[in-house]
Amino acid sequence: MTVTLEKSVEDFVATPRQLFIDGRWVDAASGKTFATPNPATGETLAHVAEADTEDVDRAVRAARRAFSGPWSRLSASQRGRIIWKIGDLILEHAEELAQLESLDNGKPLAVARAADVPLAADLFHYMAGWATKIEGNTIALSVPYMPGAGFHAYTLREPVGVVAQIIPWNFPLLMAAWKLGPALATGNVVILKPAEQTPLSALRLAELIAEAGVPDGVVNVLPGYGETAGAALAAHDDVDKVAFTGSTEVGRLIVHAAAGNLKKVTLELGGKSPNVVFDDADPEIAIAGAANAIFFNHGQCCVAGSRLFVHESRFDEVVEGVSEIARGIKLGSGLEADTQMGPLVSDEQLRRVTGYLESGRTEGAQTRAGGGRHGDRGYFVEPTVLTGTRPDMKVVREEIFGPVVVAAPFSDLDEIAAQANATSFGLGAGIWTRDISKAHTLAAKIRAGTVWINCYNVFDAALPFGGYKQSGWGREMGHEALEAYTEVKAVCAQIGG
Repeated sequence: MTVTLEKSVEDFVATPRQLFIDGRWVDAASGKTFATPNPATGETLAHVAEADTEDVDRAVRAARRAFSGPWSRLSASQRGRIIWKIGDLILEHAEELAQLESLDNGKPLAVARAADVPLAADLFHYMAGWATKIEGNTIALSVPYMPGAGFHAYTLREPVGVVAQIIPWNFPLLMAAWKLGPALATGNVVILKPAEQTPLSALRLAELIAEAGVPDGVVNVLPGYGETAGAALAAHDDVDKVAFTGSTEVGRLIVHAAAGNLKKVTLELGGKSPNVVFDDADPEIAIAGAANAIFFNHGQCCVAGSRLFVHESRFDEVVEGVSEIARGIKLGSGLEADTQMGPLVSDEQLRRVTGYLESGRTEGAQTRAGGGRHGDRGYFVEPTVLTGTRPDMKVVREEIFGPVVVAAPFSDLDEIAAQANATSFGLGAGIWTRDISKAHTLAAKIRAGTVWINCYNVFDAALPFGGYKQSGWGREMGHEALEAYTEVKAVCAQIGG
């Protein structure tokens, strides 16, 4: 049974969408638009204005005015109440936002309802509370070359200023929330560029942000392409910080573009996360957890457990269990009530993932489940389990960003610690065992930003998220995220001596 779309959703996608600059909906300066596809069919879903350099300039100027204007004059309490209201409005429009997300991204509507939308609302609610808790410190000074002198010294935490935020297509609404929440709580102003594949929920969120009372120019939303709008934002001399979530390859480009004015940069990048099942793990829980780690959100997760390591004594049992789950997953449109996995987001992503599957076959990997495209309409790929791989294979080394897991056996803890860390990435990891000592020993050895023990894909607004090595710089969520959006100013006054 196909879900009936709300009329507001039908109207939203039927109306050509504009840019949101300085609190107003405007066409792109060039007049250009682009089509965003429905990934379940490949057909055009909506037409969206295409931002370019001139639009970036307009948005940056608007943000700069807002930063020194009405936004800066609000008290922290007032700012917090506005941010809380954004979360409330997301919940009020939860079904509409979930349907937009399912249409534009392809994910099952049930997943958008249960995870993406409520997590986005919770992020704004969590960050609203931090608005009144941005604090500095007093410092006792002992200046050796000024004996007897007295000082009053303290620090202030101040907003960075104009922030460019570039978000990916795998969790469009949630990634917007992850970025906007801490930036607004700390008093910054934002130009948000959603991914060109999935701009719709960010544009609807802009309407809710205006309704919540955020002053004009504080949040600007510029759909467009990374090579044009994204590059212009990263290089802009009047942007004080860029926050990017996406591939490691593009992250490197962001760093180079930001070098002109040495703007601050935070990056949440790729992953090739190890998921380790010990011989004493509960088999039912570990098998279901390993499947969830890779097949959740169609494998389009930077933290997906795409390298499955199983103790040699349990290898066949666990791999067959995960393969059986893979073979039973119902693929279909995200708006079909019984869909368990939707399509990949785009034709480009379909070609990328199937290219990796072909590479695995060519290099000698064995397919235990899936292994190819599903159907001939839309961007569907079968949930896939590969064994018989070698560490030098592309499917083992590189991030696939699709529902593809490579499984390999291991024999002892020291061996698996080395294998888990044998990657340039370090975003996440999973451990499945009944032995708490073994779990924490391995967790300490793994070089990754998040380690889940007997669970996977657990996210919370209070839990910091980010990576080691080439998985990025800085952290999203938790109070650690506030540090990325504030400058520390030291103030020192002589008061005696």
